[in-house]
Amino acid sequence: MTRMPTSRCPAGARATFLLVAASCALAAYAGPAAVAAPDRDSANTAAEILRAGGNAVDAAVAVAFTLAVTYPDAGNLGGGGFATVLLRGKPYFLDYRETAPASASANMYLDGAGAVIEDASTIGANAAGVPGTVEGFWQLHKRFGRLPWKRTLAPAIRLAHAGFVVDAQLTRNRNQRLKELHGRTNFAEYFGAMATGESHRQPELEATLRRIAAAGPDGFYKGRTAALIVAEMRRTHGSITAADLAAYRVVWREPLEVEWQGYRIVTAPLPSSGGIALLSLLTMKADIAPAFQGVAHNSPQYVHLLAEIEKRVFADRAEYLGDPGFSSAPVAELLSPAYLARRAQEVNIDRPTPTKDVTPGITVHHNTTHYSIVDRWGNAVSNTYTLNDDFGSGEVVRGAGFLLNNEMDDFSVKPGTPNLYGVVGADANAIAPGKRPLSSMTPTILMRDGKVALVIGTPGGSRIFTSVFQVVTNWHDFDMPLAKAVAATRIHHQLLPADTIFQEPYSQLDQPTLEALGARGYRFESQGWNGDIAAIEIRGESAVAVADPRGRGVGRVLE
Repeated sequence: MTRMPTSRCPAGARATFLLVAASCALAAYAGPAAVAAPDRDSANTAAEILRAGGNAVDAAVAVAFTLAVTYPDAGNLGGGGFATVLLRGKPYFLDYRETAPASASANMYLDGAGAVIEDASTIGANAAGVPGTVEGFWQLHKRFGRLPWKRTLAPAIRLAHAGFVVDAQLTRNRNQRLKELHGRTNFAEYFGAMATGESHRQPELEATLRRIAAAGPDGFYKGRTAALIVAEMRRTHGSITAADLAAYRVVWREPLEVEWQGYRIVTAPLPSSGGIALLSLLTMKADIAPAFQGVAHNSPQYVHLLAEIEKRVFADRAEYLGDPGFSSAPVAELLSPAYLARRAQEVNIDRPTPTKDVTPGITVHHNTTHYSIVDRWGNAVSNTYTLNDDFGSGEVVRGAGFLLNNEMDDFSVKPGTPNLYGVVGADANAIAPGKRPLSSMTPTILMRDGKVALVIGTPGGSRIFTSVFQVVTNWHDFDMPLAKAVAATRIHHQLLPADTIFQEPYSQLDQPTLEALGARGYRFESQGWNGDIAAIEIRGESAVAVADPRGRGVGRVLE
């Protein structure tokens, strides 16, 4: 059920009403605006739109399209995602996740013997779901935007035309993806010449953005752009048709809302597992608070306890969660205090619980990017969107200049078989036409006394909600300044591989801690990368914006 905003301001046309409502309903708030975005160009775009009188939604739309130009490893037109929104004190959640094409089937990536075909769900056009990004941001803007649609796309069009300066991290990511693709897509043709410190122009993408600016979603899902997408599918054996594009719809959903430690957490519902997992982790940690009493941050005992609660959350995720339009998930039971207290009591305080004993409890890569925005009226947007893997499927729509996602790999291609991130799933997340794959994206807003207190999210695949969980607990439980909470060492455990703790190259556990955990039976693997948190903290009339030092992002406060 969708909740429409209310206002005591004078009525009028839709665009006028939203403009007046924002200024009337929020006139009492005059705090700073802030943005935490994954690169400098997108942070500049947010500042430009906010200074032009746009609200957090306008800035979020403009940043999304800017990242489609300057952050091709994850920013996109050819993917999808989720937005958690706080507007005039009311929370909303927009699901613009990709959907499986009408021709999709549960065994589409299996060979005749029932084995998974290597790379079939990760490389090339047939790995792509129907993109939701353009329709998603159109609907978000249509409902809550203040500035004209064309104004919000202007920065992205400008950057596609003039070019943007290529960052060294982007070049490294491109080089890695080139190795993985082995020349099986047209990726090198479009991005192979990018060089650090040089300007990269994208005329085909510029033309696509101009069509979207002029015609809204019809400039993408119909007409010239749609024809180019369908042509790419035919040329490279993809599955998306013109009918699939025309049929795509976003879904406004009720966000998950839970009281926690004096805050109201507003976060992602299904088909994201992220909100359920985040709330489960926070609750279970509180349920065994005595076990954490006096335990130092990232000490052997602290890491062990995190691993114990994380593995139980992943067991439930694999068994029960999927697109709510296709299967009924026991969300209320999974989040019930009694159930989570029981799960928390299963934690072995001293040693890892054997993986075979961690069963579902109810008896019935850089892939992604995130940004957080708060405007001067106290509205907030926490947005996470994705191509899935770095640069998605590696397939660029020829003539349109944008990358296609490889989101089909987020389904259970074969129940019980690990996906790109080593995560398993069950029939609840099996492929079906029109279905949305299960996600871990966790765009989250914490409120206190009815006002925004923290806006947070991150990319990172299955590491998303464990990263958000650790930063929130660092910030709250250990009273770390936000920048320190974001920069602190993060670990990840996801049930499988058994007793494995994933570390990151940015900041690792010290040797004595590793040795102590090894003595308990843990082993360690490098995950290469652990998120790119973008967070904003509001205290009274002051703001702090933090971009993760692991990435190339920028945090900025606008007085």
